[in-house]
Amino acid sequence: MAVAADQAEGREGKSGFSNWMSELPDQLHDIPLWNLAIPGSHDAMSYDLDIKSSIMEPDQLICFSSLACVRQKVYNWSVTQEVNITEQLDAGIRYFDLRIARKPNDSDPTRLYFAHGLYTRTDVETVLKEIKDWAKGHPKEILILALSHFHGIDKSVEKEIYGHLIKFIKDLFGAKLFPTKETPTLKLCWESGRNVIVSLEYPRGQEHDPDIRGGITYYYGNSMYPEEIKSKLDHYLTDEKRYNIFFICGLNLTLPDDIKAVKYIISLSATLVKATEKSLPSMLEWVKKQTPGDGEKCVNIIASDLVNRDDFVSTVIKLNDKLLKT
Repeated sequence: MAVAADQAEGREGKSGFSNWMSELPDQLHDIPLWNLAIPGSHDAMSYDLDIKSSIMEPDQLICFSSLACVRQKVYNWSVTQEVNITEQLDAGIRYFDLRIARKPNDSDPTRLYFAHGLYTRTDVETVLKEIKDWAKGHPKEILILALSHFHGIDKSVEKEIYGHLIKFIKDLFGAKLFPTKETPTLKLCWESGRNVIVSLEYPRGQEHDPDIRGGITYYYGNSMYPEEIKSKLDHYLTDEKRYNIFFICGLNLTLPDDIKAVKYIISLSATLVKATEKSLPSMLEWVKKQTPGDGEKCVNIIASDLVNRDDFVSTVIKLNDKLLKT
C-alpha cells in the first residue's frame, strides 16, 4: 500500500500538495512529526531580496554597497527560492527557514526584515500575517516556522526587539500555536486546532516562551560540491543524537565563509540558481535512499533551494511510504 506515492503522481503543479498532510493514511496520524519526512524551504524569503538594499554579507563586500554592479553579484548568489511564500505553501512546503535581520538605521526600533546577502523588501510581520491566513484556510496542514540568525541587532535593544517579536507571534497565531511541552502528531494537532509550530533562536539568557520552541538544528554540508554535502549529511545522521526532536537535513550548496566566496560572487555568468540546478538531481537521488522514523540514520525535515523544481516536494513526501511498510 503506497498511499503517499499514489498521491504524489502527477501533482507537481503550484498547488498539487496543498493538503498532503491531511491526506496521509491513518497509520501515520499518531506518529510524532519529527518521525515523518517533511519538505522544507532553505532561506525561504530570498525570493523577496531587494537589490537596492545595502549588502549584509559577505563582510568583504559590505563596503561596496553603493555599487549597483556589486549588489547585483551578491543578489545572484543569494536568491535560493523562485516562488513566494504562499506558492511554497501551496506546493507542499511545511518547514520554513526564516533568517531575520534588522536594517541599519531603520527609523522603526522594532521592525525586522529577512536577509540573505541582502535584505528583503517585505518586513517580518507582513509575511507572518500571510502565513497565518494560509494556515487558517488549511487547518490540517502543520507549519513549522524557524526564525533564526537575527543579524544586526544591538545588545542594547535585543531584549526589546525579541520581546516585541514574541508578543506579535503569540497575538497573531494565538490558539493556533502548538505548545512546546507536548509531542506534536497530526491527530493531536488536528484535535486541538493547533497547526503552527514556531521555533526561535533565543539570545543567551532569554527566558523561553512555553509556546515557542528553541532553535532547530540544521545539518548541512557547508560545501559547493554535492558529493561532499551527501557525505557530511550521512555522517551527521550516523553520529548525532536526534531522538524526539525536530531536525533538518539541508541539501543546499554553501559558499565558503572566507575570501574564497568572492571568487564565486564576481564570476561573470554563474549564479546560485544555476549551480543548484546542476546539483539538485544528484541530491534528490540521495533523498530517495533515506528513511523517516525514530531509528538510527532516519531523516525528518529535508530542506532545499529551488523547492519548486525537480519533484523535490513529492520525493520527500514519498519517503513516508516506508513507514507504512514497517
